[in-house]
Amino acid sequence: MASRNVVIGLMFLSQTVVGILGNFSLLYYYLVLSCNEYTLRSTDLILRHLIIANTLVILSKGIPQTIAALGIKYFFNDLGCKLILYIQRVGRSVSIGITCLLSIYQNITISPMNSCWKDLKGKAPRYIGFSISICWMLYMVVNSIFPLYMLSKWSSENTTEKKDYGYCISAGRDKLTYSVYTALFVFPEVVFSVLIIRSSGSMILILHRHKQRVQHIHSLQVCPRTSPESRATQRILVLVGTFVTFHTLSSILNVHIALFPNPTGWLVNTNDLISVCFPTLSPFLVMSHKFHVGRTWSWWRATGLA
Repeated sequence: MASRNVVIGLMFLSQTVVGILGNFSLLYYYLVLSCNEYTLRSTDLILRHLIIANTLVILSKGIPQTIAALGIKYFFNDLGCKLILYIQRVGRSVSIGITCLLSIYQNITISPMNSCWKDLKGKAPRYIGFSISICWMLYMVVNSIFPLYMLSKWSSENTTEKKDYGYCISAGRDKLTYSVYTALFVFPEVVFSVLIIRSSGSMILILHRHKQRVQHIHSLQVCPRTSPESRATQRILVLVGTFVTFHTLSSILNVHIALFPNPTGWLVNTNDLISVCFPTLSPFLVMSHKFHVGRTWSWWRATGLA
């Protein structure tokens, strides 16, 4: 048992270190650009907020789970437990929402001038800051409603059901309330996932059409190589596949944990590991995807095809 906890703790520690390094590296990158008076684009603003949301998820989940797995348990009191769970949920929700916003904005950016998005090309950047602010405020409010409701309910009723997170124990809630609370978060995640898949599929289709239009340009090359469109398409597929895979698994496990009052330890640890995978990997995937799509779009403009 002890050796298994050490292995789990090392897994959490490795995941946390990689995630923090990835997200803070991006933050440092943008700070350097700001200090050099570089004009940041709308995608840079989106990514900066994604960094913050990802960091909240990693710090609020990775560090407590690492300490708990290494043998130091229940170091948060009831108030601290509610606070750390609140930060986890806000960070997770905002991360998904901003990832969806990034995907849709990139779809609008690379869409040709004769597409249905042509009217939004010039207007979209003006609404990015507003959309990000709404995303933060909405989830900060929504995540506080149920804890405040349950706090008032717990003050008037004696509750015996508890949920063990390893680093703290939180007073339980009735199954109906927990099911409604979970549904409020699962449903938006499903909607955001569908929007990301749809917008990314649209980008793949756009890239494929441009590949067909410029096929003769690539055929003139003496040494054939992978086109910029193909590389960008592969990046999009990796990003979408990673997002859908981890968040689908995490959502399924969250529903299972919500419906059963005493989930097994391995199930909770697996859910925590999976839920931090996308925030850990997204800095590398999103930045790689962003740069490749940006270079491809610049190439289209240079060839007069956009």
